[in-house]
Amino acid sequence: MDVGITYKSRIADKLLQEQLEAAGVVLIEGSKWCGKTTTAEHIAKSVLYMDHPQKKAEYMLLAENNPEILFEGECPRLLDEWQVAPQLWDTARFIADRKKGTGHFIFTGSAVPVDSSKISHTGTGRFAWLTMRPMSLWESGESNGSISILKLFAGQMQAAIAPDPSLEEVAFMLCRGGWPGALDLKRQAALMQSRNYVDAVCKKDISRVDGVERDAAFALRLMRSYARNQGGQVPVSVIHADLVSNNDSPKSEETISSYITALKKIFVIEDMPAWNPNLRSKTAIRTSDTRYFVDPSIATAALGIGPKDLMNDLNTFGLFFETMAIRDLRVYAEALDGEVFHYRDKNGLECDAVLHLRNGNYGLVEIKLGGETLIEEGAASLKKLADKIDTTRMKAPAFMMVLTAVGGYAYKRNDDVLVVPISCIRD
Repeated sequence: MDVGITYKSRIADKLLQEQLEAAGVVLIEGSKWCGKTTTAEHIAKSVLYMDHPQKKAEYMLLAENNPEILFEGECPRLLDEWQVAPQLWDTARFIADRKKGTGHFIFTGSAVPVDSSKISHTGTGRFAWLTMRPMSLWESGESNGSISILKLFAGQMQAAIAPDPSLEEVAFMLCRGGWPGALDLKRQAALMQSRNYVDAVCKKDISRVDGVERDAAFALRLMRSYARNQGGQVPVSVIHADLVSNNDSPKSEETISSYITALKKIFVIEDMPAWNPNLRSKTAIRTSDTRYFVDPSIATAALGIGPKDLMNDLNTFGLFFETMAIRDLRVYAEALDGEVFHYRDKNGLECDAVLHLRNGNYGLVEIKLGGETLIEEGAASLKKLADKIDTTRMKAPAFMMVLTAVGGYAYKRNDDVLVVPISCIRD
């Protein structure tokens, strides 16, 4: 389908094409505004928008009584926001079975279905899943891509030049976020995109996801607390206590959990699981998930802070830069058939990100703003963790990397730790 010449390529383009060659139906999930529909439109030959204002009622009626007619059109056919009519899932499976072959339909959705009781088939063998997130810096054109993570896993590392944006520019990119629609806007308008996103989540989306009316003001206070706890392995009780300490008159822990679940269903929150390696010693590993938004701009918008505020508080800047780096690493890991984990043990030893591929290869990453002192701290932490790993029971790390916000070069230190600015990395 021709959607014009201004389309900015995404890493998901290749992944979607590969999945269409392997499955009858591909489901693209992810947050609103991250570019799911545009990416699908770029490949689809025909499109049905289930939430079309003038046609939604008609489409819903057809979905209940004659769903197969909605699938008529050239393939791959895109059904956008399919989750408003969950029964389309079983119909897609049935039609894909009869058509045989692959690449028939693309489903896109910014929320999980409200009523999963209308889905009777798991989709195994017919459906493939693809997660899209806001743009990485490589996709937005703010990384020159001179360092490939794929090549790092292959043991190929050569020194490279990075664009070396100023810390102020990194602060802007962080607060603007990876929303495709913000890239071509003036700076102030671009920053307003994330604020508008948070407003929409609190006032509409968090209630629409499952039909449960929720308090918009409390949703915002909760997102502020989540932002204050970014990158931490904190239980709901800590978030509850944080709300109390900030005089936010919180609801019960059970209610807080239900709000968090709703935010996960609309892909606003994406917590990170813990990594559990084989170690030489019996060290207790913390297994709690680490709290993250899907994009750092959600955190800054929820707190009402901008680039200048980050420049005045480098500790907070460092925490939110970690969220941006995790976003990018997740995008790159998805392209490499991998996942991103966090490590922390009872002794306080941490690793910000572990890129673990399905073939068992993995890389260790510490995330720092930059500067010799912080780089040394990151390198020491990486080497300490690497020394703990029992390489008779699992592979040694393919690489150890300190990922920085600023810096003009990517290089390998004498101790084999890589120092790589985020502005030169790609999948």
